[in-house]
Amino acid sequence: MATNPIDRCWICDPSWAKNRQKLAECVLGFGHHTTGGKGGKIYIVTDPGDDDMVNPKPGTLRHAVIQPEPLWIIFAHHMVIRLNQELIMTSNKTIDARGQQVHISFGASLMLQFINNVIIHGLHIHDIKAGNGGLIRDSISHYGYRSRSDGDGISIFGPTNIWIDHVSMSNCDDGVVDAVQASTAITISNCHFTNHNDVMLFGASDSYSEDSSLQITPAFNHFGQGLIQRMPRARWGFVHAVNNDYTHWLMYAIGGSQNPTILSQGNLFIAPPNPNAKEVTKRDYAPESVWKN
Repeated sequence: MATNPIDRCWICDPSWAKNRQKLAECVLGFGHHTTGGKGGKIYIVTDPGDDDMVNPKPGTLRHAVIQPEPLWIIFAHHMVIRLNQELIMTSNKTIDARGQQVHISFGASLMLQFINNVIIHGLHIHDIKAGNGGLIRDSISHYGYRSRSDGDGISIFGPTNIWIDHVSMSNCDDGVVDAVQASTAITISNCHFTNHNDVMLFGASDSYSEDSSLQITPAFNHFGQGLIQRMPRARWGFVHAVNNDYTHWLMYAIGGSQNPTILSQGNLFIAPPNPNAKEVTKRDYAPESVWKN
């Protein structure tokens, strides 16, 4: 019996593969209303290629995520997907890599922009590079020009009801997960983060007060070796960091500015041996008179 309540919902069931969509019942935290592609058809990704940004080939991940209807996206076999440009998703999708080793690496990132209801589960995302930009299809009915991307592993830009679970992430050009532009109702759980500087940024600007609606739950994650800072770094909104394992950060673990509410509950913090890097929390850009009672 798993003690983790999210995993206990499905991982102890030996026949989980026969009812993959039960996963949508397992999310907790601020993203607890997320159902992804539940109720939709199963879409099987058979081709790891990503050669055509405007007319993606059927069977590729890019073709799957632009479809208008709810879809539960799975993978036919192990694969490494190098994205030539940002993977721009539509609403009501689940990317479910359980049972396969699926790496998204050495290319561009995943972009969740002003959409709703997405589950991303079981991917290995690493060595993500900034994209050059260009023409990219973001739905069946539309494509347009995108400027250069930042190189985040997963960029969450204004959506609601997002669940990222059991994703392994490291070594991206920018953040591994960034949530900005009033994104809200998000759970990031059971993920493994390693070898990165700016790990998670929630709220991009001290001047963007709309991020006060931001609500994010990082839960049961392992912040592992080679991380430096921002686990997360929050502005304005509400972050409930619960039951995470923080191992040997190199600057600080959790930071914030612009009056975010950060509830740290049941977390394990193992400080690095460096006596100058023992800071668990960092209050950025605020004098002591602002935060000390």
